[in-house]
Amino acid sequence: MRKTMHSSPLMLVLIALCAILIESSGGLANAQLSPAFYDESCPFASDIIRVVIAEALQTDARIGASLIRLHFHDCFVQGCDASVLLDNSDTILSEKEALPNNNSLRGFDVVDKMKAWLEYACPGVVSCADILAIAAQESVALSGGPIWRSLLGRRDSRTANRSLANTNLPGPFLPLQGLKAAFIAIGLNDNTDLVALSGAHTFGRAQCGGFIHRLYNFNNTGLPDPTLNTTYLQILRKLCPQGGNTTVLANFDPTTPDTFDNDYYSNLLIGEGLLQTDQELFSTPGADTAKIVKNFSANQTAFFESFVVSMIRMGNLNVSTGTAGEVRLNCRIVNGDSSSGADTLLVSSM
Repeated sequence: MRKTMHSSPLMLVLIALCAILIESSGGLANAQLSPAFYDESCPFASDIIRVVIAEALQTDARIGASLIRLHFHDCFVQGCDASVLLDNSDTILSEKEALPNNNSLRGFDVVDKMKAWLEYACPGVVSCADILAIAAQESVALSGGPIWRSLLGRRDSRTANRSLANTNLPGPFLPLQGLKAAFIAIGLNDNTDLVALSGAHTFGRAQCGGFIHRLYNFNNTGLPDPTLNTTYLQILRKLCPQGGNTTVLANFDPTTPDTFDNDYYSNLLIGEGLLQTDQELFSTPGADTAKIVKNFSANQTAFFESFVVSMIRMGNLNVSTGTAGEVRLNCRIVNGDSSSGADTLLVSSM
């Protein structure tokens, strides 16, 4: 089945400018990770991705948070290589069906749209791994967060690893030590990186199933998590009753749910972290992360600066460059593999 996508006037202008600049520059890309990697080969790559996200945000306020989560879940499994985007096929066991991802990750259709437009403007140039990195960056910027330029030039993997996804991705039920171990295992630090990247929970939603254990029977005590603010507890219990629908959504940040700011940390100070892994950063006795939470709560600039550093560090984990891997033509399938049944993505000319 073919998906036809309709253009906006701005998108057509960007594509036309891309074609002119590529022709005049020769269309060559650099060979190493660099913020200027696509300056000649696809100069408006970030602009195209930004337009797609901005259009998606008009009908889906969650999409920015969903896109940054895709980048996180990609980088935590065999590096930032877009393996998370691969569908099942004769040779691929998709990471999408790993326990931390199944019925949870979303935004794949928006990534498909980005890729389709980029293939229309700059065929075979922009990798799916770089699309995820740019989409995360643009999602933060469009939601009021910091602005930065990602290092680009990643190549896409030809493999996925569902088993590693089940092992490496930190679940919402971990105590602080387990969360720290998950970050150290992939090459991030267990203090500033952990606290800064957790700050991505300043926007977006989580399903009741990810935190309902905190509301009624925390650690089999028959009582709620004692670190939960009692007023917040009652709000969450009303939203997520025992025996209720565990897919109901709650805002990570009850104050500014769609804005990228430092309210997440202020919420932790008063016991309003949604997930156990959120509140553990501040409420674990003797935790070295608590002072970082306090600092970020008091100083949004400090949070933004640390977040950018940690995002760049995460985005550089175990990347392939040069001739390693490939640049997928369709983010859902390895080039030359027709066994997955993934749709051909086309962009209409109108």
